[in-house]
Amino acid sequence: MSEPAQTAPAASKFVDLLPRVASAAALVAAALLTLIAGGDLFALFWLAAAFAIFWEWQTLIAAERRSLRVAAGLVGLLGAAACLRLGVPVWSAVTVGLLAVVAAILAGSGRRLWAAGGALYAGVLLLSVILLRQSPDLGTLAIAWLFAIVWGSDIFAYFGGRLIGGPKLWPRVSAGKTWSGTITGLVCGAALGLAVARMGAGVALAPAALLGLFLAALSQIGDLFESAVKRRFGVKDSSRLIPGHGGVMDRLDGFIFACGFAALFGVLRDHASAAAGLFLW
Repeated sequence: MSEPAQTAPAASKFVDLLPRVASAAALVAAALLTLIAGGDLFALFWLAAAFAIFWEWQTLIAAERRSLRVAAGLVGLLGAAACLRLGVPVWSAVTVGLLAVVAAILAGSGRRLWAAGGALYAGVLLLSVILLRQSPDLGTLAIAWLFAIVWGSDIFAYFGGRLIGGPKLWPRVSAGKTWSGTITGLVCGAALGLAVARMGAGVALAPAALLGLFLAALSQIGDLFESAVKRRFGVKDSSRLIPGHGGVMDRLDGFIFACGFAALFGVLRDHASAAAGLFLW
């Protein structure tokens, strides 16, 4: 009679995990499908993600006139996305900068820098991901490469930490992260990124591998950054938008850091094509 009593908790845990697994699968599928589709559908998907992040951030900091800040965020991010789609990325960056100023003014004293920071945080995601995807020839590969690096780093860091254990990385900021998990995530994320980069014609693999390792480290830093922000304001999750996963910030913190740097690095190397600046040496 003891066997059913022992299996019941395991079955209950499995049922509890179903919403988490289903929402994660849906997000991955949506990200990949819109990546393949490209164009306005891709831009709309990431505009929605950027606006969700802006809303979560402005809600989290508990500053004045939240509704006005959120409305300004919707208008500003729409304008930034439109400028990108029209081929004027400079005006897109200017629009995000103006949004940061407006958010700061509306937030009132004591939260101005935090409000402006949320605008820049969401704006960096929107500008970088669309800019990379719009790159001729290699845009799709660049985003798929980033997905592989960030997702691989996140997943393998979790399992590496659980299986190996050991000293904590930074317990004051993130109680669960270990050195073993971090190193496992860095190596595996870079390796998965390299596997994706090999699919591209003319890609210089050695620079792509080194850059992938650096971006995997940046994604881990992005995760720590978001943990520090949430700890600063005393919240566990940025919101409850994603069942079992918290908020959009919780899912995209590492991707924002990695994608933002990748776009900047690519543009500095090749003004015409950010993705080419990443892969062609």
